[in-house]
Amino acid sequence: MARFFIDAELSVGTTLPLPKALSHHALRTLRMADGDGLTLFNGRGGEYAGRLLVSGGRNAEALVELQAFDGREAELPFAITVAQGLSGGDKMEWTIEKAVELGATAIQPLACARSVVRLSPERAAKRLLHWRALCEAASAQCGRNRVPAVHAPLDPQAWLAQLPASSLKLLLSPRASTALQAVAAPTLPVYLMVGPEGGFAPAEEDAAQRAGFLPVSVGPRVLRTETAAAAALAMLYAVWTR
Repeated sequence: MARFFIDAELSVGTTLPLPKALSHHALRTLRMADGDGLTLFNGRGGEYAGRLLVSGGRNAEALVELQAFDGREAELPFAITVAQGLSGGDKMEWTIEKAVELGATAIQPLACARSVVRLSPERAAKRLLHWRALCEAASAQCGRNRVPAVHAPLDPQAWLAQLPASSLKLLLSPRASTALQAVAAPTLPVYLMVGPEGGFAPAEEDAAQRAGFLPVSVGPRVLRTETAAAAALAMLYAVWTR
């Protein structure tokens, strides 16, 4: 059944219009028709089963009648923020999408010394809007009823300076002697740092360790930046939820 994120108050028994972009997607892309079932969620918990109401002819508009609420959740038992070094091409999008699917609570882009991407304030604002829309779509696709936050890009030093002391901090590093799967399941929020294409600069790794980050390894191979976060999240899910 089709699922859509909508930033609106939802309640059983009400009828509301789908935003223009969602209406076009439902009617033109998915070829949904009057009376078809669908699910809406607003990221505040649970989801609503509804029925599509189509009015008009060529320029039809879509309404949704909300019929039932389901409080189910699909979140991990631990909160984890992925701090990802900015990467080029579609790698950053791929990382964000997979992080959402694998349960990340939030994504923090980091403008690292070795990041091949350099974003002006204007470009960063546009990318942030795109990344947030990507999170909404990925949450709808994978069945999550919470949409992970995506924060504005920060310099690693600035980000490290604002982290709470009471948290589990993990730094992916091919030089680490501690295996990621050996880290005990947390009772605190988790922060996972992943470098860009060229990895973190030595000064960035040193700063992270001074801030309490533990270098960890996901195995004997050096993973590409777009693979590393997904691999680590999958590994933590397997180890910490068994």
